[in-house]
Amino acid sequence: MKRIGILTSGGDAPGMNAAIRAVTKTAISNGLEVFGIRYGFAGLVAGDFVALTAEDVDHKISQGGTFLYSARYPEFAQEEVQKKGAEQLRSHGIDAVIVIGGDGSYHGALALTRLGINSIGLPGTIDNDIPYTDYTIGFSSACRTAMDAIDKIRDTAASHHRVFIVNVMGRECGDIAMRVGVATGADAIVIPERPYDIKEIAETLKRHFADGKDNGIIVLAEGVMSADKFKDELLKYGDFDARANVLAHMQRGGSPTVTDRVNATKMGNYAVKLLLDGKGGLAVGIENSKLATHDILDLFDGKHQGDYALLDINKEMNK
Repeated sequence: MKRIGILTSGGDAPGMNAAIRAVTKTAISNGLEVFGIRYGFAGLVAGDFVALTAEDVDHKISQGGTFLYSARYPEFAQEEVQKKGAEQLRSHGIDAVIVIGGDGSYHGALALTRLGINSIGLPGTIDNDIPYTDYTIGFSSACRTAMDAIDKIRDTAASHHRVFIVNVMGRECGDIAMRVGVATGADAIVIPERPYDIKEIAETLKRHFADGKDNGIIVLAEGVMSADKFKDELLKYGDFDARANVLAHMQRGGSPTVTDRVNATKMGNYAVKLLLDGKGGLAVGIENSKLATHDILDLFDGKHQGDYALLDINKEMNK
């Protein structure tokens, strides 16, 4: 193996650049050439490759987003398109690829491995919804951004005795909502993985206001329903001065946290070592604070398990 490629796919996440940097510098230190593949699998099929040096990536660790750019490319699910991608890699002398992204990106990495191009997947998604890893690249930063925003929202909520329903990202995974809800002292956390009772939440808010509290915060995972719809449902059970707020894509931006920078660096370094050992079709994760790998196929059958104890703790503290 003399030359490897690296791409980012799907939604961007803070820490992706830190992972690209780690892969590039580790590979170069082991005598390999590194090519960045721009715009994910779309760029792979189009042959949009750029040589990377240590100097190119040296100052990227603090930057959010991905300087290789990203794109969603569902066409890569087609076998003929996968073969075109593999042929592009071979024509550029690229022997192996590291793919940073979520579930869909892992399907692409597995397809390339089956076509003879060893590929390793790194979990790059703010949602933290990948099985067999405690943290995904970008999750910590997204939580920090959401926490900071909700802290500011609480200031205005308290000034007007309002209830804010704050919608956070995560698709069908409630990890951001749970962590941020606990961190901001939310009155209620609502996630798609667990049942909820809007009437009970309304009664909790009434009790808190009766006890002298001057605001209410409900953290709502986007996979449940929209913040506006939840507000309308809530108002059926109480006469609240309520507002809906959607944090949306701001959670993907910003400089990555220490946790994301360190985890991305460790995983990127490890991914190169796996390729040097001739391994492919693997997903890298962190389990119990240690680097771990699983066959990518295992991830498709596995299910991420969130820290649902956070939900129970928050509910107990708001009785």
